[in-house]
Amino acid sequence: MFPLKDSIPSSRFPYVNWAIILLNIFIFARMLYMPEQTENNLIFQLGLIPKRVFVESGLLTFSDRVVPFFTSMFMHGGFMHIIGNMYFLYIFGDNVEDRLGHGKYFIMYILFGLAAAFSQVLLFPDSIVPMIGASGAVAGVMGAYMVFYPKARVKTLVIIIIFITIIDIPAVFFLLLWFFMQFLNGAGAGHGGVAWWAHIGGFIAGLLYAVTQVRNRDTEDYRII
Repeated sequence: MFPLKDSIPSSRFPYVNWAIILLNIFIFARMLYMPEQTENNLIFQLGLIPKRVFVESGLLTFSDRVVPFFTSMFMHGGFMHIIGNMYFLYIFGDNVEDRLGHGKYFIMYILFGLAAAFSQVLLFPDSIVPMIGASGAVAGVMGAYMVFYPKARVKTLVIIIIFITIIDIPAVFFLLLWFFMQFLNGAGAGHGGVAWWAHIGGFIAGLLYAVTQVRNRDTEDYRII
């Protein structure tokens, strides 16, 4: 299933969402034209390596351990990687920004990415493989979208062998199915080079945050009445 469009129009232009998308594309393009060795060195320097966070070494500074939590979410390892992440952000991010406002959306996007990174790091503290990509932060946006817009529908391209069609399905179903697939892959023996638990952690972070916002709004409405 491939999402084409959601049913919720935005009431204001999603400046921050587009800025995040363009920044990721710019960084990817810059890395694309680097010599391979330079690119690999940059990934190992600014990508998030779980073991580097916990290992006791006088050679590693506080910055070496902390900065990659932020820089890693703006780096990508290939065309399909960045296209997938940015496309899903394009589909779901504008509405979440509309709901939260520009400034809060940017802050929460970063926090979702951090939650995703911590999830992967805590579960695989001995990993020496650099983790890069916006998937965790985007997953957080998707989790928030599911709570904020429970009645939304997603126009979806469905391909089953030679059968191709476009159908409208509830966004809740689409997002829960996506989450279930991440969980199945994360719980499986092979990880295939994908940080599945970062996706899961980011999605849960976005969902829980959105639930608190909805409850706070309901409480405020009740007090006003």
